[in-house]
Amino acid sequence: MKTNINIKNRVAIVGAGMTLFRRRLKETPQELAFEASRVALDSAGLDVKDVEAVVIGSAPDAFDGFHMKGEHLSDGSMGYMKPVKRVFVGGATGVFTAIAGWWHIASGLYDIVLAVAEEKMSNARPHPQGLFKYIWDPIVERPLNPNLIWIFAMEMHRYMYKYNIKKEDIALVSVKNKRNALDHPAAQAAANISVDDVLKSEVLVWPVQRLDISPVSEGAAAVVLVSERVARKITDSPVWIEGVGWNLDSTHWTSRELAYPKYLEEAGNMAYRMAGIENPRKQLDFAEVYDPFDYKELHHMEGLQIANKGEAPKLTKEGVTQRDGDLPICPSGGLLGVGNPIAAAGMMKVCELFWQHRYEAGKRQVRIKRGYGLAQAWGDLMQVSTVVITKT
Repeated sequence: MKTNINIKNRVAIVGAGMTLFRRRLKETPQELAFEASRVALDSAGLDVKDVEAVVIGSAPDAFDGFHMKGEHLSDGSMGYMKPVKRVFVGGATGVFTAIAGWWHIASGLYDIVLAVAEEKMSNARPHPQGLFKYIWDPIVERPLNPNLIWIFAMEMHRYMYKYNIKKEDIALVSVKNKRNALDHPAAQAAANISVDDVLKSEVLVWPVQRLDISPVSEGAAAVVLVSERVARKITDSPVWIEGVGWNLDSTHWTSRELAYPKYLEEAGNMAYRMAGIENPRKQLDFAEVYDPFDYKELHHMEGLQIANKGEAPKLTKEGVTQRDGDLPICPSGGLLGVGNPIAAAGMMKVCELFWQHRYEAGKRQVRIKRGYGLAQAWGDLMQVSTVVITKT
């Protein structure tokens, strides 16, 4: 592992679990966190008594309608009478939760850490997304009554304009991911749709249409992380975390070039250096790229240097990103197909790394030739990204 960070322990994922992703689940946030944690521990062959520390990831408190949400979730996340930490960076939280679990072990503090990410927004009133009206300038912009989708519509429009990208080529991402999700047992929005279906769906804020965007979801996902010493004792097939990366750009999104995610390039390079990856396009077997909108999968492929600027749509059109393609992207079905419970969505992608590397992904399984997989998430005001690279 090539890194300047002082790493005392090599870290492996040995278990993963998640709940259903749905629009309005009856379970409480604690129950969702418990269910994902229980499945993850069962898959690792461990018990709650074996867990030395817990890391919780969940978006800002208002999203679930609870103050001090880390404390609120701690008992459901197996954190009773244990050290508990909470992290959140908007939509990038899920992958960052796994990173936080990694550094708890890599630092030498613990040998077994449970990392849990959860989101449940249907019980909050008014709807938490109403908070995003405050991201707009109160004098110039807010009188127009913009909503959250406006900011992404502007980014999508800029991306299309700068690189002369057609809407129908972007729609191929939604078609692919929703179809991939037909094979995911937890999926909320799996469907066999066409490009024409996307182009005829309701316009939300042009050029974003209903089938360009992931659904509002609830759910939880979790992974069990252990040191090398423990991993060698409990499994013959650990999934090693070889690289982690994160980056925070300026919140002043109006002063950035929206056509390219520079923040992700920096986060990706950090993870690549740690993992010893010099050519991600040739060395990665697959990637779970963050896709709350179909254009964001393309945008993020370019930020991760999987594709050249403006050329990700071409790779998608040529079938490179299909499950049987040269570089599968979102074989799980991604957020567009499985669902988008903010923090849990990114953790779902980390879970998919585990299942793919272990050949436990069923019909979603891709070919593992070179051994590397990548999960990435993105959040806040389009300026935060988090990356995890794994290897068998």
